[in-house]
Amino acid sequence: MNKLILISITAIMFFFKNPLSANYEKIFYDFKINNIVGEIINFNDYKGKVVLLVNTASYCGFTKQYNDLQKLWDKYKSKGLIVLAVPSNSFNQEKKNDDEVKKFCEINFNINFPISTITDVKGDRAHEIYKWAKINYGKSAVPKWNFHKILINKDGKIEETYASFTKPTSKKITNKIEQLLY
Repeated sequence: MNKLILISITAIMFFFKNPLSANYEKIFYDFKINNIVGEIINFNDYKGKVVLLVNTASYCGFTKQYNDLQKLWDKYKSKGLIVLAVPSNSFNQEKKNDDEVKKFCEINFNINFPISTITDVKGDRAHEIYKWAKINYGKSAVPKWNFHKILINKDGKIEETYASFTKPTSKKITNKIEQLLY
């Protein structure tokens, strides 16, 4: 009897671990967002690449993670990784406008990976990519704070999500990125 209960619990845990029931009517590559200077970033241009989508903020305690995001970009961009920062004031820690964010990132962190315009990442006003993530991956895809990370695989589906305190260069993230790239 105990074995049957253990097997049942294990099966249920695997069933609920990731949203296996996600139907993905759309994939990541079906969306667009404006970049920090107002031009359109068409995610279809990233087709077949691995994308690390990170909501960022200039006044957050995790803002130093920009350094690690740049390191990831430098190390893996030639192998097919896209690092995409999405500045957001959803947690009231972002600058007033895109120009200020752009200058802040360039001056303080020498950022040269793609950065979107300031964008809502949670709630009713969230950008459609974050609504899509929630629908297809569940609550773990909804940022609970700045520097929440969503890893998109080459098929344009969510592979994994990472909390703000998980550093971009952690083994947890880099091992998964390498697994997806190679």
